[in-house]
Amino acid sequence: MNFTKTKIAKSITLISISSILYGCGNDHKYESSSTYQPPEPPPVVTPETPSPIPSFAPDGNLTANIRWTDYGVPHVTADNLESLAYGVGYAFAKDNICVLADQIVKYNSQRSKYFGPDMVPGSGDSEHLINDFGYLTLDIRHQAQTHFNSMSDNSRALLMGYAAGYNKYLADTGAQIDATCAGQPWVQPIDHIDILTYSLGIALLPGAANFLGPMFLAAPPGESYLPYPKVASASSAPLSVKPKVSLPEKNPMDLGSNGWGLGKDKTENGKGMVLANPHFPHTGNLRFWQFHSTIPGHMNVMGGSLSGMPGVVNIGFNENVAWTHTFSTAEHFVVYQLAMDNTLPGNNQLIDGTRRPIDKRELVIDVAVAPGQTIKLAKMTYSTVQGPMIVVPGNFEWTDTGAFAVKDANAKNFDIIDHWLAMNVSENLDEFKQAFKDYDGVIFNNTMSADKNGDVFYIDDSTVPHLTPTAIHELTTNPLLIGAKQAAGFTILPGHISNFVFEGAVPYEQAPKYEGSDYVQNSNDSFWLTNAGMPITGVSPLYGKVGNQQTLRSRMAHKLLADAAGDDGLFSPMEVESALVGNRNYLGEAVLTDLLAACSAKGSTPVNGVDISEGCSALAMWDGTMNNDSVAAHLFREFAFQFATDPQWNVPFDAESPLTTPNTLIKNDTVLAQFATAITKVEAAGIALDAKLSQVQFVERSLPNGQPSGDKIPWAGAHNIEGGFNVFTSRTGNDGTLNPRHVYPAQDASSILSTAAQGYHIGYGSSWMSVVNFTDEGPVARGLLSYSQNRAYGEEHNTDQSLLYSMQPQLRPLHFKEADIEANKIAEMTISSNE
Repeated sequence: MNFTKTKIAKSITLISISSILYGCGNDHKYESSSTYQPPEPPPVVTPETPSPIPSFAPDGNLTANIRWTDYGVPHVTADNLESLAYGVGYAFAKDNICVLADQIVKYNSQRSKYFGPDMVPGSGDSEHLINDFGYLTLDIRHQAQTHFNSMSDNSRALLMGYAAGYNKYLADTGAQIDATCAGQPWVQPIDHIDILTYSLGIALLPGAANFLGPMFLAAPPGESYLPYPKVASASSAPLSVKPKVSLPEKNPMDLGSNGWGLGKDKTENGKGMVLANPHFPHTGNLRFWQFHSTIPGHMNVMGGSLSGMPGVVNIGFNENVAWTHTFSTAEHFVVYQLAMDNTLPGNNQLIDGTRRPIDKRELVIDVAVAPGQTIKLAKMTYSTVQGPMIVVPGNFEWTDTGAFAVKDANAKNFDIIDHWLAMNVSENLDEFKQAFKDYDGVIFNNTMSADKNGDVFYIDDSTVPHLTPTAIHELTTNPLLIGAKQAAGFTILPGHISNFVFEGAVPYEQAPKYEGSDYVQNSNDSFWLTNAGMPITGVSPLYGKVGNQQTLRSRMAHKLLADAAGDDGLFSPMEVESALVGNRNYLGEAVLTDLLAACSAKGSTPVNGVDISEGCSALAMWDGTMNNDSVAAHLFREFAFQFATDPQWNVPFDAESPLTTPNTLIKNDTVLAQFATAITKVEAAGIALDAKLSQVQFVERSLPNGQPSGDKIPWAGAHNIEGGFNVFTSRTGNDGTLNPRHVYPAQDASSILSTAAQGYHIGYGSSWMSVVNFTDEGPVARGLLSYSQNRAYGEEHNTDQSLLYSMQPQLRPLHFKEADIEANKIAEMTISSNE
């Protein structure tokens, strides 16, 4: 397919070689009058260059056919990208309109306009002010308006079509949408600039988006950071502004995933296979959604994407290649310490001894102050050549001599759509790799892939700052910079020397990667052990650690790769699926026998005042997995939380044996005290020590008003803390949207156990799960969207996949072939913009 920026068409030249026949000998004579004619040389054959995928509807009439199969999965067919995105946008809005509507408000800096200045009304937390001024500071709306016309035809067509499809659904249904947002003034038609603005905002999630609060506080010494009325009004009461800003985190939502690409050396049929297991929130702006996109003769791809992805698939497969992603440990931004020069009026910084002025802009937003009443608030923002200036009290201060700014490598990333589109239409791994050479749009992901020939490929081509050799040398050898990074959790570099200021992202050639015919895998512990037999080293330190102790989940992944395929060591699709949903527990497999021995030896003698004998008896009934019928699994989890605070390993970590160390439980008083604490916590929550996991771990939808529905769906699955692979956890913080939802508070910070819930209310974890296996007949796939397609409470496809998982952790067939789609079709419609 001809979608890349630098694709070179191949040609074949056939050379015709003529042979001259000679006759010789006395008995035969060559006669010049012979009728022999040499054969015509074969025609020169030039392979047909695939025609570019049609971008726009030629007559302006957008038309798409949508067929829904079981579990509410849409299969969208169209003749061009604009019409395809039109159908995808319509189908997505049908399932998740309240999510995207909320996000358009968020990234357009309009939360204060509709919801007032505070997340908690009247609290002064200023969260909506911080959001709105922050994204204005990052300039994403203006960037979208400025650069849209210079984007590729494909990207523009997809953005325009998607917005049109969303609008058609809204126009067709009116107020009859998800009750969570039905009739709200902020649910309005959108356009392509809104979707592009949203895309640019999502790109900043692992970077500058975590510095909105520090940007809000940034002001020169002696000047106020506070917003002020743009037009003075006697009727406007002063706002209470009491923001709480702390040191930002690199991955505040603790996003994670597992991914495998299995090659011909690891599969029974000698072809490629991919396991996709992203761990993402079950509510909010990072929900996955499954769909199938087809443009006959050009594109046929199926999988799952995050909200607002216009027509292309983030994690999925086509006839030739399958791929998945995991959240990268790489850094996508650098904080720069600036040298200030205030010898002249105004604010200036020094770079290489040259004075550079600080850019100062006034930003203005609308803020609701009473029902039906808004005022305009203004605020000054400050930016440098390194990016927006930031202030974190007690950490990053702005003084007469120094200040700080953040530079994000994903700023102005207009490659996102083109990059995934190129992956979607790749006909082989060479074309798949070419997508990463041509684009830099996989903003914060590792990528694992396998093709129908049984070859595998891994790359961390997330957008990482391209530091100079000087900067890398100082970052890895200078004790001050090393200490600053350890303290902050991210890189801090001097900003007064231009040689430290990065320009652009690390190029393809320098990114960590691996290719072969065996396997690639990642469970978020950096790139290092993508393939344990061939560790990756020698790349920028911003990609993550090398030689570090692996998490228990990563060790579980390697263990499953080693033993889950049976005696032959070759995986079948069902063995891969069983590895995913078998819910094994690494810590349990490592320490349970020794823990029970220590526990039994203690008998009924109290440990810190706690008789642990009943807990020992309960734990003895545990089967070592985190399945619905697993007795006392929750008790072991609470022990795991305590153990993690002070691990008691007899054999310490050894970088030469990273997959098996540390190991062997020390059977000491500390371990018994940890177990005693676990018992206390379970009993305090009102839960029986010998309860089954299905009685204490559940999914529960929220009503449209955010109240709990009361319908608790039993939920199998492990947790990172105990070394699970198919992991889940609670989520009590902000999910990125303002859509109301209920949460149950944890007992304390040492666990996720909730007394109010009497267990674990799942809100995060395995989301879009799939296993794709290439066969002689094409790809055969099974998958599951664990929280179901439709977020609207009470809708048909709001819980159907969740109930399937609850009954027994399992995947379901994915209908990719035409005959399967028709056989499982439950609804169909054709939409047109001319209707």
